[in-house]
Amino acid sequence: MEGLKFVETFTPYLQYVHSVKEVVFHGRSRFQQVDILDLHIFGRTLFLDNKIQSAEVDEYIYHESLVLPGLVTVGRPRRVLILGGGEGATLRDVLRFPFVERAVMVDIDGELVDLAKRYLKPWHQGAFEDSRTELIIDDARRYVFETRETFDLILSDLTEPVEGGPSRMLFTLEFYQRLREILTDGGVLVVQSGSADPTYLEFFASLVRTLEEVFPTVRPYWAFVYSFQSPWAFTLASLGRDPLKVPESEIQQVLSEAGSGSRFRYYHAGLHHAMFALPGYVHDALKTQGRVLTDENPFVWEA
Repeated sequence: MEGLKFVETFTPYLQYVHSVKEVVFHGRSRFQQVDILDLHIFGRTLFLDNKIQSAEVDEYIYHESLVLPGLVTVGRPRRVLILGGGEGATLRDVLRFPFVERAVMVDIDGELVDLAKRYLKPWHQGAFEDSRTELIIDDARRYVFETRETFDLILSDLTEPVEGGPSRMLFTLEFYQRLREILTDGGVLVVQSGSADPTYLEFFASLVRTLEEVFPTVRPYWAFVYSFQSPWAFTLASLGRDPLKVPESEIQQVLSEAGSGSRFRYYHAGLHHAMFALPGYVHDALKTQGRVLTDENPFVWEA
């Protein structure tokens, strides 16, 4: 394998070249190209449609950033819905807390979930076998519009809407209106919102604008994810508390209730409010870029 390279195309004008130690899996599911590679720098790494999704070196940064700010804003959510999240790490971090009674994970790609169960065990750490887990292999949009359940916390861990991909209709006004309907009073939605680098902010800005049409409180935030080689954006939309008004002492108390053996390597009570402090160029983009995304006119990245 000496000299084997994997070329990741971020845009038509920007590529990253990864040095590969071993090819763990290379193939296609029904919905997307899947590559699981052991890289010299990032360790075991998942790529979907030739774009990095998660790396052993820092997956905890992304997943703790997605799960924990929303979880502590709700307080102690009992019912959680995860959209996407095929690796199982979002599910893992939700289930660290004993007050979570039920976690429903909906992912369209059952083949990817099976690959994760086999090859990405440090990500899910057995979360798929937890008695509180209900794994549903289905289209997230169909599930959301058909379910009669309600949830305290919804986590959108979906791949970005590329042309021909499975997620293009999962970032629209109509979809978020339905998510609001299935949230409980005071419920929170968190959406992974793409890159927050200075040149590709239209998607992030569009999501914030769209969510502001639906939710009374919308707070964008970010984290730098080393393996993504970029700051990464998230958006928290709340029907109840403002995440900026959750006391640090309360955050610490909620985190202390995580099960024995739980260790959060990135997120902590002192970091929570700082994650919502965005630089000037992001504030400018949120004011001047983006549009309200609709079923008729969704956002689609050119593949």
